[in-house]
Amino acid sequence: MLQDKVLLEDWLVACRSEDVKEKPIQVILMGERLAIFRNSKGVHAFKDLCIHRGAALSLGEVKNDCLVCPYHAWEYEDSGACVKIPQLPEERAIPRKAKAISYGCIEKYGLIWINFAGNKPNLFHYPPMEDKSYHNVIWGPQEVVAKPPRIIENFLDVGHLAVVHEGFLGTESHREVQDYKVHKENGRIFSDEIAIYQPDPDGSGTPKYVYYTYEIHRPFTVSFTKRDREHGNLMTILLTVRPINEEKSVAYGILSFNYETGLSDEEIIQFQDDIFIQDKPIVENQKPEELPLDLQIELSLICDRMSISYRQYLKELGVVLGTA
Repeated sequence: MLQDKVLLEDWLVACRSEDVKEKPIQVILMGERLAIFRNSKGVHAFKDLCIHRGAALSLGEVKNDCLVCPYHAWEYEDSGACVKIPQLPEERAIPRKAKAISYGCIEKYGLIWINFAGNKPNLFHYPPMEDKSYHNVIWGPQEVVAKPPRIIENFLDVGHLAVVHEGFLGTESHREVQDYKVHKENGRIFSDEIAIYQPDPDGSGTPKYVYYTYEIHRPFTVSFTKRDREHGNLMTILLTVRPINEEKSVAYGILSFNYETGLSDEEIIQFQDDIFIQDKPIVENQKPEELPLDLQIELSLICDRMSISYRQYLKELGVVLGTA
């Protein structure tokens, strides 16, 4: 397992809710192989290892609400306790050591979240998923050969929109970014609204300014809200990243709209895929691979205030993975 106290005590995304069906699945998070399964009580996560002979529990099945090992059919209830060993005579007690290692696991906002620590904090709030007036679409997974902080900072970078995503999220004629401030209030870290000129922000074919507000929720979870002042339309995208190991990550998102987009969920996902594909070669080739937390290492501009705040936030928390 990758060692980072801050992250191991936080909630990290593991997969989409829809990925966990009747059969267990294997997910690698922080270098740890997990068996994630669903029973009548909800979704659960074990270390993907049977204590008997090291079999992968994710290759087993769910039976009578228990995760059954594929090798010798030992049955583990969702607490991790082994409740049946077929090879033992009925009168013989199950050894106390016969347990699976269980981790904190919750299902919320269409995603599965894992916490490796015993003391589990509350998950952040994402209001669009709690507001029935919004239409929400789950996006991902997208694998990236990059460390999570670089992926997150790219998402928070307002200056690249009119360059990397020219013709989609910006234009060459409007690359300047007006000054803005970042605020810290009641545990929130968020920006002013930032004016961004886009060629077709609402599908009408008319270019105009829209207004982005960025927010940091957790070390590897951030969002922005795009507001159309003319129509009052709001689109929010939440990005959250799963560290697979020291080199690879997986990105997931929640795309939320308080208006009718005129697009199917599949078209919305495809557009987000197209945008992310433009970002991938950038973040996969940045040097150093670790995000420098010393603000003197890389040259920053005033328009980089959000990414500067993100680096300061990681430093204050003491995040080690993917930072330098």
